[in-house]
Amino acid sequence: MPAEGSPRVGGLRKAAVVLTTVCAAGWGLTACGGSPPETKNAAESAATSSLSASAEVELPPRHAGFDYQIGGAYPPPAGVRIVARDRTAPPAPGLYNICYVNAFQAQPGDEKTWPADLLLRDANGETVIDKDWDEALLDIGTAAKRERIAARVNKWIDGCADKGFDAVEPDNYDSYTRSDDLLTADDATAFITLLSRHAHTRGLAIGQKNTVDLAGLRKSTGLDFAVAEECGEYDECGKYAAAFDDRVVVIEYTDSGLRKARAGFGNRLSIVRRDVDVSTPDSAGYVRRTR
Repeated sequence: MPAEGSPRVGGLRKAAVVLTTVCAAGWGLTACGGSPPETKNAAESAATSSLSASAEVELPPRHAGFDYQIGGAYPPPAGVRIVARDRTAPPAPGLYNICYVNAFQAQPGDEKTWPADLLLRDANGETVIDKDWDEALLDIGTAAKRERIAARVNKWIDGCADKGFDAVEPDNYDSYTRSDDLLTADDATAFITLLSRHAHTRGLAIGQKNTVDLAGLRKSTGLDFAVAEECGEYDECGKYAAAFDDRVVVIEYTDSGLRKARAGFGNRLSIVRRDVDVSTPDSAGYVRRTR
């Protein structure tokens, strides 16, 4: 994904929903229908997820107005109750704010800031790159390396909490699928569990980004909701909805994906159509629709 503060759309996947209630919203105030945010005692979650946490986290509301602003922050449109922004941006006052963090790969150019042994390397010693986004994969293949990488990512999560975000969205959970079989799903779930535990201790909910094949493990990994790209386009929204009890925010990047997401889940999930660059309204390519 592009550098943080720039758009990063992970492989284009998932989406679903548009609001059927009428909401009034502004930059700092919102009032609208849909289910209210609910809380979950993270320590109680630990009983079923093998995670220990004492903070109470607020979960995103179901079927609520949503905007995906990881390419740049701007005043949320009327009716929006949930906003996702990059960790370098401030949260939007009065809304439910999700903090985007690139957790499993290094931002383009940032690989030099990581210890060399924490970058995934092939048999020839070459760094394994996500070619779609020119990002080096982080080596989460051993417990020791996962702990070291988590120590850095958790500082970013701390920053999200300190700014007042409600939740965190660690991207590239599916990096193992681009690792040339050097990483496994078990590596990914072990690493996300470290992040979940820390997020909960900071009072943050944590979302699963894409990776529908691992949605059924959300209790053991401690994940609270899903951020699903193009689930309408790829007929995956139902799997996320079932795993996360309809706590799913969906981003579609095509009109056809939006139509499919709305047709199947428009009265259940939080769905938005965005341009692939997730740009701001002053950009010529800006697209944001819910219908």
